[in-house]
Amino acid sequence: MRRSSVQEDNEDVRRYWNQEACGTARPIVGEVPELSREWFERIESYRYELEPFIHSVAQFTRHHGQRMLEIGVGAGTDHLQWARAGLDCHGVDLTERAIEVTRARLALYGLTSYLQRIDAEILPFPDQSFDLVYSWGVIHHAEHPERIIAEVRRVLKPNGLFIGMLYGRHSLVALKLWVKYGLLRGRPDRTLAHVVAHHMESPGTKAYTIREVRELYAQFSQVTATPVLTPYDRLRLPAWLTQWLPARWGWFICIHAVK
Repeated sequence: MRRSSVQEDNEDVRRYWNQEACGTARPIVGEVPELSREWFERIESYRYELEPFIHSVAQFTRHHGQRMLEIGVGAGTDHLQWARAGLDCHGVDLTERAIEVTRARLALYGLTSYLQRIDAEILPFPDQSFDLVYSWGVIHHAEHPERIIAEVRRVLKPNGLFIGMLYGRHSLVALKLWVKYGLLRGRPDRTLAHVVAHHMESPGTKAYTIREVRELYAQFSQVTATPVLTPYDRLRLPAWLTQWLPARWGWFICIHAVK
């Protein structure tokens, strides 16, 4: 497959995320100077207040000394945790903006990573290059997620570990999108997959069932897919109700897959 064809497939996604690295919107950062320490600290605080479970899923410090690759570095928040934990860090992203922001963030703390602006459907690394590959909420934005997952497996060493997250289709977030853009607009025939693809972040966003996640990672020797109920699922729902909601209705599916 030619790299140019892959880039064309994901061009709409690249344009969307190149406008603003994920997690850096004005309501989050306020009026503080861009790329300043306070700017980054606000981004980090917001991310881990909303998604504190990232730490228990990633277990950053447990992987000290390993060679890792992050696919989709975004604003560099998780990438900073990997670097702080003493890993040999590499990162790729579809957008120039994310690489610029992540590089600036690491520099503030005297840390480094080998960062590249590329499309992860074709990774520029030899087979069996990494102990760990990490990707949080990124792969489902690609035109062909299965190609990225195949590349992840290729670049992992034997018994190497993938840690990440994909969106869940049988979730309250997807249901609320369907109510807003399907039912209330006289289009109850629209599927959950359709409303997610057209109304969630960049064009073509995908969301999966647990079974579909297992199928995507079928070539791995072990796969754990765990749904997590998020603040995005609970949004605008009464507190008395949210305490009874099952995790299987969660927007995030957290994944551990061993090559």
